[in-house]
Amino acid sequence: MLAKFIGVISGLLISLSVGAATPQDLLKSYESQSGKASSARGEQFFNAKHGKEWSCASCHDNPPNHETKHAVTGKVIKPLAPSANPARFTDEAKAEKWFKRNCNDVLARDCTAQEKADVLAWLMTVK
Repeated sequence: MLAKFIGVISGLLISLSVGAATPQDLLKSYESQSGKASSARGEQFFNAKHGKEWSCASCHDNPPNHETKHAVTGKVIKPLAPSANPARFTDEAKAEKWFKRNCNDVLARDCTAQEKADVLAWLMTVK
């Protein structure tokens, strides 16, 4: 009975840790899919318009270390930089959801793993 209880508790603890990450973990994952990240390339990407009206900075400002508002909806956006918002990039599924949505707004396509790695590398340098 005790062994079964310990097994159930262990399974619960393992399931709770799935999806938990750090910005460094996500960066390593993106780099393993693409190549070495460049924070300089990430900053340039963040500030550039890519054929659409918006850049990442349109809603997140530069530096993205404070609350801002969405350019269209006016919804408050918490700081994007992990140094200003420790919850950022700690849930891989959530990070992927927002990369997908925001990349489609800015690029009209999904971001590549290299683009995600570069932007995240830069965001990790923002104080």
